[in-house]
Amino acid sequence: MPTHTFVLNGQQVTVDVEDDVRLLWVLRDILGVTGPKYGCGLGVCQACTSHVNGKAFNPCCTPVGDLQATDQVTTIEGLPATVGQELHPMQQAWLDMDVPQCGYCQPGQIMAAVAKVLQARAAGQQLGDADFDQIRNICRCGTYHRIREAILSAQTKF
Repeated sequence: MPTHTFVLNGQQVTVDVEDDVRLLWVLRDILGVTGPKYGCGLGVCQACTSHVNGKAFNPCCTPVGDLQATDQVTTIEGLPATVGQELHPMQQAWLDMDVPQCGYCQPGQIMAAVAKVLQARAAGQQLGDADFDQIRNICRCGTYHRIREAILSAQTKF
């Protein structure tokens, strides 16, 4: 069986699994990292959103064989370490704004929000309506207004 090595939340990991196994199943079933959620398996709901090399991606659509040994995968579990705090400022904003209801989509929502803020910052901008329109994560509970408020409150804190 092939082995695959990559960096997960700051730690190098190696797994023995076929090349075509989706990274979401490697994270959840083999490595025990359950923050990224399974919602659709098609990249539509984006409940599994995580980061690879600082950019948002959906591990439900990514075969583990596509990763390189130097790829840095960050899940919600590793997000606080990216800023050296107990909670990432986006996670704290989620709590402060009382965003979650059922909570299922929240890890993916937070990861997408952080990536979008970093993307806007790299372009020398603050988030605008067009940026919010590009965040396509689905929230079954409809807390989109609170999600937006949390993102706006956190965008300058990291």
